[in-house]
Amino acid sequence: MLRCNIFSKRLGARFYTVVGSDSLPGGKVNWGHEGHNVDKRNIGSLDRKKQTFSDRSQLKYARRLVVKLGSAVITREDGNGLALGRLASIVEQVAECHHEGRECIMVTSGAVAFGRQKLTQELLMSLSMRETLSPSDHTREDAGSILDPRAAAAVGQSELMSMYDVMFSQYNVKIAQVLVTKPDFYNEETRKNLFTTLSELISLNIVPIVNTNDAVSPPMYIHDDTVVPGTGKKGIGIKDNDSLSALLAAEVQSDLLIMMSDVDGIYNKPPWEDGARMMHTYTSAEKVQFGQKSKVGTGGMDSKVNAATWAMARGVSVVICNGMQEKAIKTIISGRKVGTFFTDTPSVSTASVDVMAENARTGSRVLQKLSPAERAAAIHSLADLLLDKKDKILEANAKDLEEATKTGLEKPLLNRLSLSPGKLKTLSIGLKQIADSSYDNVGRVLRKTKLAENLLLKQVTVPIGVLLVIFESRPDSLPQVAALAMASGNGLLLKGGKEAAYSNRALMEIVKESLQPFGASDAVSLVSTRDEISDLLAMEKHIDLIIPRGSSELVRNIQKQSQHIPVLGHAEGICHVYLDKDADPSKALKIVRDAKCDYPAACNAMETLLIHEDHLSGTLFQDICNMLKQEGVKIHAGPKLASQLTFGPPPARTMKYEYGDLECSIEVVKDLDEAIDHIHKFGSSHTDVIVTENDHTARDFLNTVDSACVFHNVSSRFADGFRFGLGAEVGISTARIHARGPVGVEGLLTTKWILEGTDHTAAEFNEGKRNWLHEKLPIN
Repeated sequence: MLRCNIFSKRLGARFYTVVGSDSLPGGKVNWGHEGHNVDKRNIGSLDRKKQTFSDRSQLKYARRLVVKLGSAVITREDGNGLALGRLASIVEQVAECHHEGRECIMVTSGAVAFGRQKLTQELLMSLSMRETLSPSDHTREDAGSILDPRAAAAVGQSELMSMYDVMFSQYNVKIAQVLVTKPDFYNEETRKNLFTTLSELISLNIVPIVNTNDAVSPPMYIHDDTVVPGTGKKGIGIKDNDSLSALLAAEVQSDLLIMMSDVDGIYNKPPWEDGARMMHTYTSAEKVQFGQKSKVGTGGMDSKVNAATWAMARGVSVVICNGMQEKAIKTIISGRKVGTFFTDTPSVSTASVDVMAENARTGSRVLQKLSPAERAAAIHSLADLLLDKKDKILEANAKDLEEATKTGLEKPLLNRLSLSPGKLKTLSIGLKQIADSSYDNVGRVLRKTKLAENLLLKQVTVPIGVLLVIFESRPDSLPQVAALAMASGNGLLLKGGKEAAYSNRALMEIVKESLQPFGASDAVSLVSTRDEISDLLAMEKHIDLIIPRGSSELVRNIQKQSQHIPVLGHAEGICHVYLDKDADPSKALKIVRDAKCDYPAACNAMETLLIHEDHLSGTLFQDICNMLKQEGVKIHAGPKLASQLTFGPPPARTMKYEYGDLECSIEVVKDLDEAIDHIHKFGSSHTDVIVTENDHTARDFLNTVDSACVFHNVSSRFADGFRFGLGAEVGISTARIHARGPVGVEGLLTTKWILEGTDHTAAEFNEGKRNWLHEKLPIN
């Protein structure tokens, strides 16, 4: 267990904390901003202005942490006591932070609310007894109004601290109660004493739990222009625990203040109103319309924002979040997009992902309104720009390749990252194919039915909505996917890998340029912020379909994390080539060489070669092995093949493996059925091939193998949108619902029903006044 070595020393009116270098893994912390890479920090002074963290990813470096719990977090929704399960989770997270070496201070509400609940129950029992002797009209509301909040605070505070003591003791964490009143901050002597106490508690590895002493002092409504004695600086008006936590965080020079409430964060207007938008990042320039205060505590959203901005102006990063969210504290510190992050130095000036997604939705509707000819013109423009601006694109790509080489990017990924004049020319041709085939996509009538006289029903194609495409290494994916989105009228968010950052930006510029004349430049955007993929996957309000393109690990992780947004794609490309007993040897050699060696990193490359057992006694098996060795392919023997060879290739660790390189497995099978069984057991339903001159065997293979693509006497490398004549593909899907195989424009469309009548009502048919016809009509 790592501990934080902290020593406090009083130097005049200032207090310094010395932090040992073993306080967090990796030794001394790089704070990421000026003023945080030193070992001594001033406690008890408002003089020094330090920078806040500029990005959520830096929050993991927060050394000193203040956590404020609002009354709505502390108490149960039904008003009956404390929310023990929720508090237990928060205590566990604070304890974990403490054991990581972070200096934690808690500011807790709930004493008055908890005490009032407890005393109200006792008072109602007393009133009930009196009612028996002398009937009256007393109610629960009457009982609550009789209670003095100071008495409620006195009862609630002791109960609250008793509960905290029990919970923290389970994690071997000691706590201390610190009750404060107005003079503690605005009297020079008591203010010094307060922060001496806090400093000493922290140095002893004790977590201070701070609350206002409402048992002896009313709520501290202090004017914001009050001058703090001994500093000459204006303090914050302490009206509630929001302002108290902000003042404490600023005074002790906390790195991070987490204010936990009963809302997800700050909205630009009350969440229940139309147009309300969650603000994941807040700067002092933001404009917010506030709603009503919490039903439990004293502080509303305006109070929280005022307190947060005051602390932010003094160098404290602030996050306002929903304390009811599971593992909120640890999730925030990990850099995830939880709550509203307050900073005056955002690292990225681009629009937030939320705004991009909203713009993509609007842009999709603009694309949908365009004529087919206009959508095609935009794609033709993009295809031409790829060639007109190839020098700029290749220059950007060279920067990516240079940096990737320095960082040791693997060769297969370098190949995917690389662009060339030839690749750009092929891309341009493919985009023109998409443009030329996009005239009959959106709005195409699939079915037309005359339900009754003057009642016509049509089923037409429409865009899915907003797509999120996540891709690695391959910048050529960007214009391909953008063109498919244009043709299908979908909005598009693209999240590329950092290894292709320069290339992606250059390509996105020409995508925007091609859409600009049609007023749809917002329809496609590149997510270039540091937003975690997990945050994007939680945007089910904005994103309708996720399409991952990259490694099997990437795809599996996205499929696992996305709980509410459907994912289209394939996790693995375990493709088979089966050499039947009637295979032509020359064709077999040619097809196997292409399937494995043309582009071994592709998802449609052969990973397992199945050979009919008859070929082991002939020359084909030896010829295949010699050819693969000459191509530099490392061979692994399947279990059955290994059992038949005295000397041969090393055994394969598993038959269900995607090598993605110049490696493959070879297995022997006794007949067609065994080959098909092997494919169904170990394959990934991507692409599987039979090489045979027996048409009957080929037909059985094609009809029986349950894969997205099944081929006869051709290489598996043909499983590609461009080669299929789709122009390009947004990905290859092995799913059995919606699109399957290479996904072009049609795979990015769904349908809607359009019904046109005069004055028809369902009741008329029930009453026999109108009759059903259900007559199918020709589409054209």
